[in-house]
Amino acid sequence: MTGAWSRRSVLALGAAALAARLPGARAEGAREIKAHGISAFDDLSYPADFRHFAYVNPDAPKGGLFSTIPSTRAFNQTFLTFNSLNSFILKGDGAHGMELTFAALMTRAHDEPDAMYGLAAQSVAISADRTVYRFAMRKEACFHDGTPLTAQDAAFSLNILKEKGHPIIRQQMRDVVGAEAADEATLVVTFTPKRGRDVPLFVAGLPIFSKAYYDTQAFEESTLAVPLGSGPYKVARVDVGRVIEFERVADWWGAELPVSRGRFNFERVRFEYYRDRDAAFVGFTSRNYLYREEFTARVWATRYDFPAVRDGRVKRETLPDRTASGAQGWFINMRRAQFKDARVREALIHAFDFEWTNKTIMYGAYARTHSPFQNSDMMAEGPPSDDELKLLEPFRGRVPEEVFGTPFVPPVADGSGQDRALLRRASQLLNDAGFVVKNRKRRLPNGDIFRIEFLLDEPSFEPHHMPYIKNLGALGIEATLRIVDPVQYRARLDDFDFDMTVVRFGMSATPGDGLRTYFSSQAAAIKGSQNLSGIADPVLDELIDHIIAADSRAALTAACRAFDRVFRAGRYWVPQWYRDNHPIAYWDVFGHPPELPRYLSGVGTPDLWWTKPGAAADAEK
Repeated sequence: MTGAWSRRSVLALGAAALAARLPGARAEGAREIKAHGISAFDDLSYPADFRHFAYVNPDAPKGGLFSTIPSTRAFNQTFLTFNSLNSFILKGDGAHGMELTFAALMTRAHDEPDAMYGLAAQSVAISADRTVYRFAMRKEACFHDGTPLTAQDAAFSLNILKEKGHPIIRQQMRDVVGAEAADEATLVVTFTPKRGRDVPLFVAGLPIFSKAYYDTQAFEESTLAVPLGSGPYKVARVDVGRVIEFERVADWWGAELPVSRGRFNFERVRFEYYRDRDAAFVGFTSRNYLYREEFTARVWATRYDFPAVRDGRVKRETLPDRTASGAQGWFINMRRAQFKDARVREALIHAFDFEWTNKTIMYGAYARTHSPFQNSDMMAEGPPSDDELKLLEPFRGRVPEEVFGTPFVPPVADGSGQDRALLRRASQLLNDAGFVVKNRKRRLPNGDIFRIEFLLDEPSFEPHHMPYIKNLGALGIEATLRIVDPVQYRARLDDFDFDMTVVRFGMSATPGDGLRTYFSSQAAAIKGSQNLSGIADPVLDELIDHIIAADSRAALTAACRAFDRVFRAGRYWVPQWYRDNHPIAYWDVFGHPPELPRYLSGVGTPDLWWTKPGAAADAEK
């Protein structure tokens, strides 16, 4: 999941020339450009009169049940439980699927890098300086109780999210000056002159709440009260911490819009929660839920031999993942004094034997992650290009010299589990930083024992931690693993109360202002932010500004690669692994598009899938 439009050279072309790049767009005098969609670089593939997205099945049958366990999380959600139906604030543990109950101004097209097309808003008029967006609301849009969805509701929603939403939302809306309703049909959103390129896209995808509903409800409170929605589904069943189920709104106002045809095909969508991954797997084999994406290589390699797989009742597929894989690793909390020295953090990288872990625990299914832009052309490789050097040269002397050469990659171990050469190098780095061994214990410069606590919320990663902890022990470091319940885990992360923890985050095809939530100095001090390592480097802040200001995809790519070089030189994390495919299994009652769109994160469940004709009754079994 962003550019400063005021810096973009495209503005010199004038409104009429810019409008020519948007299919169906037109210039309103010299002041506005009106279009049926928006994108970071004004490159829309679909015309104003398109019928449906190319990757959907517009004739997909409606009906049946889709049931799964949570496999992604956002804002205040956890994988293992929920206790709130408010998924857009910091308090509580939000239920998955609540986004299905709300409409947004616009909807993403997953066969384009970042384009969005009208849902609750049928069009948008953009001022020539890109600071004012005037959304024209659809007359037919309404909430589930039949009351109209108006510009007043949209303005209320954006303003309340900016003021009281989750810190991640508030941070990404910092360049939103405000929203107001010019009338019931016109929403006016004003941005700062140097707003991030992706900020309007983020705003257009936020949920629209009922202003009248929240006149009598406190938005910022965790609650199990079902909010009034306007989306394709509504909450049908809540079993706190165990199950949440949604039912399709039969007469939903948006069903026949171009952005909706072929989507939202299931009559019911259900999320099942398990506190243990092994128990969750057994639940799938027992048909307690119908769809599963497998994230544990050992399970995928050894446990999918139960009778339903052998006789074809359960199908297995491996679908390609062509998106930027993002970052997964042990993030090191530099707010703790023992981690402030980059040499110490590099020693921790050397102590992890990925090759042994991949071979022994993960059946060779993964590749090593090097970069937060892994699996994309935004990842830095080899010496910097001329365009990268132009961005990096002003920082010479402020960044390590390696930034101007080949970017840092984690060392390759011999696969023995305890590569002596790498451990010797790690020990030397620690000694150089003043972390010496005394009485067989690694000591901090102040004489205290060097201790590390790894924090987890469930035990499936325990086998990956233990050999790493053993290697740290060989260096004299007292490392332990603490597994806490999901609620405590979320609270400790929000408060930055940890030493090291495993996190994975994805990366947009058009990175921008969202990078600030992970890597900026500002985010390092915001409770609940995604900057878990506490990164506060003015150089990275400036490079994020360059990414935001990029006026073309080529310039964006160069800026991301320059950022990547500096980030990797900081040794802020112990990179783990990634895979470029999605191993999935499901009971054979579903159909899905034969080819998934290029920029889709995941495999399109439940959005693009459907129940096969004749299988709806079978899906209930």
